Amino acid sequence: MNFAIMRSWLKPTAFAACLIPFGQLAYNAYIGDLGVNPIDTITRFTGSWALIFLLTCLAVTPLRRITGWNELIKFRRMLGLFAFSYALTHFATYLVLDHFFNWPAIGKDILKRPYVTAGFTALMIMLPLSLTSTAAMIRRLGKRWQQLHRLVYVAAIAGVIHFYWLVKADIRRPAQYGFVLALLLGNRVAMKWAKRKPAAVARKSAVARAQEIS
Repeated sequence: MNFAIMRSWLKPTAFAACLIPFGQLAYNAYIGDLGVNPIDTITRFTGSWALIFLLTCLAVTPLRRITGWNELIKFRRMLGLFAFSYALTHFATYLVLDHFFNWPAIGKDILKRPYVTAGFTALMIMLPLSLTSTAAMIRRLGKRWQQLHRLVYVAAIAGVIHFYWLVKADIRRPAQYGFVLALLLGNRVAMKWAKRKPAAVARKSAVARAQEIS
């Protein structure tokens, strides 16, 4: 098959793959296989996939650098939007099925339960990131767009903390997500430091030359 044709199918295929968890959840609901506590099952399922997509989105840039496959960057926005979609479904389950629009109880939860506070914070950070993910907003915001979208790391940290505080006892899965996030943050710091080091060396060399001339 022609490589250009294969490349044109990659994004639709990836989009369809991102819908598989939604399909799985819908199918399990249809056959009545959501466990003894369906609301809890839906909540945990959508929350886990929100984190998975968020971490996958953050992994795009390091993977692109490692593999040299620049086409990967085209999937980052889609993965981020799917992360927000699953996070929004996660919150909607809590809002509608768990509390049935009981706003006073929801507000009390957000203010007084740390794990709810952390999760709501992550969602509120992801909201403007999703709204400004269009090409038009990228052009309009310019450099400010990159500054705004660095908050995705804060959202990921808040999401992992939310999961960690939620499970209380068995922390293996949130610990795994935390480990992956730590690697991604470490990679970003290392890359930033690597970019600054040549610039610092160049400045020192320039100063040394200026001193020699004087």
